[in-house]
Amino acid sequence: MYIKGAIFDMDGLMLDTEKLLLRFWCEAANELGYLMEPQHVLSIRSLAAKYAIPKLKGYFGEDFDYYKVRSRRLELMNAYIDENGIEKKKGIEELLVYLKEQRIETAVATATDLERTKRYLKRVDLYKYFDKIVCASMVENGKPEPDIYEKAADELKLSPEECIALEDSPNGILSAYRAGCFPVMIPDLDEPGQEIQAILFAKKENLLEVIELLEQTEEDEYKSYQNKHKVREETKKC
Repeated sequence: MYIKGAIFDMDGLMLDTEKLLLRFWCEAANELGYLMEPQHVLSIRSLAAKYAIPKLKGYFGEDFDYYKVRSRRLELMNAYIDENGIEKKKGIEELLVYLKEQRIETAVATATDLERTKRYLKRVDLYKYFDKIVCASMVENGKPEPDIYEKAADELKLSPEECIALEDSPNGILSAYRAGCFPVMIPDLDEPGQEIQAILFAKKENLLEVIELLEQTEEDEYKSYQNKHKVREETKKC
């Protein structure tokens, strides 16, 4: 098989937690006097703090206390998860089993911190399937910059060009694309816009469909995408 590695986002892709992030960012901010709405949260999905902070201050003013709101959001979300658990997204376990059978290396590339990433994945019995975990705190620049996907591929001892990247958010897709991976979007809370659609290797409705994608995609289709990707990158440099 042409693909040697599969790199996964976590929230909204493997775990049905983006809806919780949406809910509890709004609740936490509203408690603290900021009128946060869903579109504000959608704009910072998968963003590292250094990118999210100026964006949120642009919405709510320079006095917006990102870390205070985030801390309260974590409290609310952890309490909810402790009581209600975490839901897995359709097809995730079947896909991970398939990848292991095919001897395709697997990694997580997530904005979530390492402790919570491990806790969440162990809670739904998915942690055992992953060879490596890379979090935004482990790289200089988080999503949408390429660092996290470059590091994840490196941890797998692969090049990004040998890896498929599975994402639900535009910022994650940009990160994977800029690293040189084959970005596949499985939308969660919203569909890709025109800019994101143009750089996708594929878009699928759920993770089960990724198995079919891997089985049916020919080597020349990967190479064709790579050639277009290289042309696009050269154009950007001009």
